[in-house]
Amino acid sequence: MSWGTDLWDQFENLDKHSQWGIDFLERYAKFVKERLEIEQTYAKQLRSLVKKYCPKRSKDDEPRFTSCLSFYSILNELNDYSGQREVVAEEMGHKVYGELMRYSQDLKAERKHHLQEGRKTQQYLDQCWKHMDNSKKKFERECKEAEKSQLIYERLDNDINATKSEVEKAKSQLYLRQHMAEESKNEYAAQLQNFNSEQWKHFNVAIPQIFKNLQDMDERRTVKLGEMYRSFAEVERRVIPIISKCLEGMVTAAKNVDEHRDSGIVVESFKSGFEPPGDFPFEDFSQNIQRTGSDGAIGTPKTEGGKADPKHAVGRTKNKLWLFGKKPKAPTLEDLSHLPPEQRRKKLQQRIDELNKELQKEMDQRDALNKMKDVYEKNPQMGDPGSLQPKISETICNMEKLRSEIHKNESWLAEVEGKHGSRSERRSSADVNHHAPHGRESPEGSYTDDHSQEHRSPPQPDPHEFDDEFDDDDPLPAIGHCKALYSFDGSNEGTLVMKENEVLYVIEEDKGDGWTRVRKQGGEEGYIPTSYVEITLEKNSKGAVTYI
Repeated sequence: MSWGTDLWDQFENLDKHSQWGIDFLERYAKFVKERLEIEQTYAKQLRSLVKKYCPKRSKDDEPRFTSCLSFYSILNELNDYSGQREVVAEEMGHKVYGELMRYSQDLKAERKHHLQEGRKTQQYLDQCWKHMDNSKKKFERECKEAEKSQLIYERLDNDINATKSEVEKAKSQLYLRQHMAEESKNEYAAQLQNFNSEQWKHFNVAIPQIFKNLQDMDERRTVKLGEMYRSFAEVERRVIPIISKCLEGMVTAAKNVDEHRDSGIVVESFKSGFEPPGDFPFEDFSQNIQRTGSDGAIGTPKTEGGKADPKHAVGRTKNKLWLFGKKPKAPTLEDLSHLPPEQRRKKLQQRIDELNKELQKEMDQRDALNKMKDVYEKNPQMGDPGSLQPKISETICNMEKLRSEIHKNESWLAEVEGKHGSRSERRSSADVNHHAPHGRESPEGSYTDDHSQEHRSPPQPDPHEFDDEFDDDDPLPAIGHCKALYSFDGSNEGTLVMKENEVLYVIEEDKGDGWTRVRKQGGEEGYIPTSYVEITLEKNSKGAVTYI
């Protein structure tokens, strides 16, 4: 069948073309994958570069020059730029590469279905042709047998020697063969009609529909490629405004470089406060020469003792002439007197500020220990009050040392500033700040530095109050949270171990005794000193209240 061969060739061509289309789709998907990998690598290298040139530094090492600040601003903008490259890679991965791979799988399944339908249709038509051909051959064979029977009957009928029985037998055989030939003819006609009908359906309905489905599939693949090309460009286009802002930020940082401000910072940082040296005196080496009376009236004035002491005048300024020369090495002294006046003033002020912070911390710890001692005295089951006395004594000793250091450094600072009269004022103001720190008030019944208030007795709680509260099966709901400012060992019964910067849930507010009941994230509950934490209450409890 020539038509079968031609049809098979067409199927082979469509098979190859559809497979080529899918291969091309996957090739573009591979291109997109390599493109997004390049973006990921580029973004990673940019972030590494930014991290390399933005090292971690302490507050003292923070850059102050506009050129440094602008450079770090540029690094921040570059870091944001690298983030946009990561966004491009992520969008390409999800919206382009992932979509292409999913669509490729769908195309493969659809192509396989259409080709299988074509093969099934072709196989069914081949089967109908075989049935028709078999019935045709059978009809041909039966006709030949009928013709042969007719010849035998005619020969016996014309033979005078043939018996009547032989003639009758040949006649019946002829009728049988003619009947079989007629049945074969009818079967052949039916098979031929069926084949022609199926062949018409095959070539006019089934095959065109399959070809149309393959054509639609190929057109949809082409349309999908166009959409993916557009999505590929849109991913890049969407980040262009943000990238432009990053570049504008770099330009703005470049414009913020101020050479006058930078030089002013250098002058402010390194000015010494020294006064310019005076004029060098005239050194007269002719004083020992004998002069006449008239000449003696014009001699240079003599110093006391008859000799000039030029070395003293020169020596006073000799050590200050190292502006562009080698700076003389000076030992590091406690009062920082080896530094120039301005530098010494700054260092002393910085040291005083640090000592004041340490003193405030020690005072908070002392207040907390006194409150804890008060609770232990009222509730002996929670712990021994005497166990806290060594810590309280140690804290008071540390406070006295810090106050002594502050007083000593303030004296040196007053000496540098030349304001000895203001020393007592700063000292009195510092004492006021020490005893009444900003942002914190002593609750009722808490201990202060005034020993006359140490015997103020808050409402006496039930000795077994804490035991009853911890025996509840249902945990109390959290009314807020708190952050630990200091560590707390929680060595006594009913208290909770707490680390610095740890976040806890507040389940009961301070009732005036200086203790707050909290719960850890693991479910452990207990009391901690209120002055050791920064508390934030929820709105549904007592409003958005934040206190320390």
